[in-house]
Amino acid sequence: MYYRKLVSVAVALLMALAAVWAVSATPKTNDENEQRRLQTIEPLNLAILIQDDLVPQVSNEIGVTRDFIRSLPQGSQVMVAYITAGTLQVRQPFTNDLDKAARSLRIPTASITSAPFNPYVEVIEALRKFEKDGTNANALLLISDGLDTSRGFDSTAAGHTLDIDRTINEARKRNVSIFSFYAPSVGLTSHNRLASSYGQSSLNRVSNETGGKAFFQGTSGFVTFNSYFSRLRETLNRQYARAR
Repeated sequence: MYYRKLVSVAVALLMALAAVWAVSATPKTNDENEQRRLQTIEPLNLAILIQDDLVPQVSNEIGVTRDFIRSLPQGSQVMVAYITAGTLQVRQPFTNDLDKAARSLRIPTASITSAPFNPYVEVIEALRKFEKDGTNANALLLISDGLDTSRGFDSTAAGHTLDIDRTINEARKRNVSIFSFYAPSVGLTSHNRLASSYGQSSLNRVSNETGGKAFFQGTSGFVTFNSYFSRLRETLNRQYARAR
């Protein structure tokens, strides 16, 4: 009797251990793996700037942008602003309430009347809102067509205007990496491939020369931000991962 009881206890123990092992060995889902990757990023001070005259399809990307904000590491601070009609409209100053920052996003107007003279004047204004002596890493996400026609619309001006140079200098001075998502506006870049190419060249230069990265695919049509945010997360992981 005692022997049978001992065997029963041993079998029960082995089954329990097998169940624990099976749970621990279960592959992580994509969402869990994504969350684990995000948790390796250092907290960020992140300013998100959206050009207000982008094509209407950009309104469909507000949800994924909100999700990205909410997924940032604890201790991050986020500012949300719109570049509209030559002004910087700050919807949410820097806050560590990520849900509040996410909820401050609105649908862009997608109107030609909201078009900026060029987006970089307002980028400079946003850069000056970063604290110089903060402990977090600093990054700015510019969602824009990148086109600056202040020196006219020709190949020599693409990526090489006074305001682009000033943007790069200001970002370097404040140690802010500028990341950018290309999206066409309702103006030139929605129907002129050359204008799209010039805008992308400008975004690429600003991002590359400030330690960030520009994301775009082709010069025609609109690509959703899903792949952009996925690649942005990977880039942030490499750039701001905690030392282990």
